[in-house]
Amino acid sequence: MERRSVIKNLGGLLLLPAVGFGANSNAATPVLRLAHITDVHLKNDLGAPAKFSKCLHHVQQQSPRVDMILNGGDVVFDMNKESLQTINDQWKLLDDTMKSECSLPVHYCLGNHDIWWNEDSKADVFYGKKYAIDKLHLTKPYYSFIKSGWKFIMLDSTHLDIDNTWYIGKLGDEQFHWLENELQTTDSKMPVLVMSHIPILTALLMIEDDIVNKWTMLGGDMHTDTSKIISLFYRHPNVKLCLSGHLHMRDQVVYNNVTYLCNGAVSGSWWNGNRRETAPGYGLIDLYADGSFKERYVNYL
Repeated sequence: MERRSVIKNLGGLLLLPAVGFGANSNAATPVLRLAHITDVHLKNDLGAPAKFSKCLHHVQQQSPRVDMILNGGDVVFDMNKESLQTINDQWKLLDDTMKSECSLPVHYCLGNHDIWWNEDSKADVFYGKKYAIDKLHLTKPYYSFIKSGWKFIMLDSTHLDIDNTWYIGKLGDEQFHWLENELQTTDSKMPVLVMSHIPILTALLMIEDDIVNKWTMLGGDMHTDTSKIISLFYRHPNVKLCLSGHLHMRDQVVYNNVTYLCNGAVSGSWWNGNRRETAPGYGLIDLYADGSFKERYVNYL
C-alpha cells in the first residue's frame, strides 16, 4: 500500500492543511491572540541571536497585536552534557535577548535540550531540570493558568528512559494524576489549551524516507503514553487544542475533536534553513470565547 493511502485511512485521524484554520469560529472577535514559538535553540553562533530577535520583532509587529507568547521548549541550543560555562553563556544570551527585544509576557515549557543530563554531575544542584526551572522562574516543570476565559496547561513531556541513558516522551504517574485533577476541577464550559514540547499525537513520524515494510516510531519523538492522554481528553471535551514542537516540522492532526498541532521551529533546521518542507517560523493563534480558534503558521524570515 502506498504511504499516501495509508495516511488517508488512519481511522479517526484527520490531517489538516499545513497552513490554515484550526477550527471555524462563530465568534466575531477573539478574546486572546498568542504566538506559539518553539525550538529556538539559541546560542551565539550561526546568526541565531539576530534571527531570533527578528522573530520576536515580527511577533510584536502583528496586527491585531499579540497578547502573549507560548514558548514550547528547547529554549537554548543544547544543555546535554555541556560544560557549565557553555550552559551559562546560552542562558545569559537568552535572558539578555528577552529583556532587550521582547515586551510580551512569555510562558514556557521544558524541552529535551533544556535539561542537563551529564552523568558526571548527578550530585550537582543543577543536574536534571533544576537549572532550567530556575532560569525560567518556574516553581515546577508543569503548571496551569487561566487567561481571558481559557485554561492553559503547560506539560513536562521529557523524562529519562528506564535505562537512564536517553529521554522519552511521557508524563509519568505523578504528573498524569495532576493533569487528571486539573481537568476534573476545571469548569466544563471553560476551553482548555495544552502545550507540551514532545507531541502527544503527530503524523510526522510517518514521513521518513526509505520505508521498507514498516515505520519505526521512537519514544523520544512522540509521547509513549498517548493512549492514556487521549482517553483522558475524551472525558473532557473542553480540551480543544494541544500545541507541541520538537520535530521542527509542522502538522495538524484532529482526533476526537481535539486538534494536535505540531509547529515548525523558530530555528528551522537548527539555524540551517528549512527542516524538510517546513520553514523557520511560529504559530499565530486567535482564541475565541466559545472554545474555537484560528491558527496560521508564519515564516518570519
